[in-house]
Amino acid sequence: MDLADMRRNYTRDGLSEESASADPITQFRTWFEQALKADLAEPNAMALATVSPEDKPSLRTVLLKAYDAKGFVFYTNYTSAKADDIEQNPQVCLLFTWLELERQIKIQGTAEKIGAAESLRYFASRPFGSRLGAWVSHQSSVISSRKLLEMKLSEMKRKFAGGEVPLPSFWGGYRVRPELFEFWQGRENRLHDRLQYTPDGEQWKIERLAP
Repeated sequence: MDLADMRRNYTRDGLSEESASADPITQFRTWFEQALKADLAEPNAMALATVSPEDKPSLRTVLLKAYDAKGFVFYTNYTSAKADDIEQNPQVCLLFTWLELERQIKIQGTAEKIGAAESLRYFASRPFGSRLGAWVSHQSSVISSRKLLEMKLSEMKRKFAGGEVPLPSFWGGYRVRPELFEFWQGRENRLHDRLQYTPDGEQWKIERLAP
C-alpha cells in the first residue's frame, strides 16, 4: 500500500479573523456545539500530552467533562502515569481532532487538581459500573491478566452492593488553565487557516499562523 497517495482536499469551511470570536472560550464553544450537532463519535475526546520527569513525552486520550473561562476539566486516577507527570511538570497540551469537520483545536496550559467537592459531584453522576471501575483499577500499573480485574470487580460489587460507592481518595479531576489556543481549519491546497490566541493583558491577542 502506497501511503504517499493517501490524501484529501479540505474544502468544508474557512476561519477568518473577522469571523472568529475575540474570546477563545466563546470560539471553542461555537465549534464544540457544531461538533455535537454533527453527531461525531465522542466529540469531547481530547488528546492529553504530558512530559515525564525524564523529559519523555507521553500522549493519551481523555474525555472533557466540563469547561468554562477557568479551564478544561477531565478526571483520572491520581496515581496514574499522567498524574505522576503532571505532579512533576504541570505544563500540558490538549488536542481536539474533528476530522469530519476538518478541524483541530490545540490548547496549552497548566493542569491543577480540582477540589474534592467538585470531583465528588461528578463521581456521583457516573454509572454504577464506572464508579466501581475507579476502585478496581490501579491505573497504569502492570497486572498479570484481565482475570485479576474481573475478580476485583466482583469483589467491589459485593462490597458496594447497596449502591453507594464512595469517591476514592486517589481519584479526581484536573483543570487545565489555558495559556494558548490554536484553532485549525483545513483549507484547499494545504493552505489551512490557523488562528492562535495568547493572553494580552485582560484580552486575547489573535495572530494568524502560516499553515
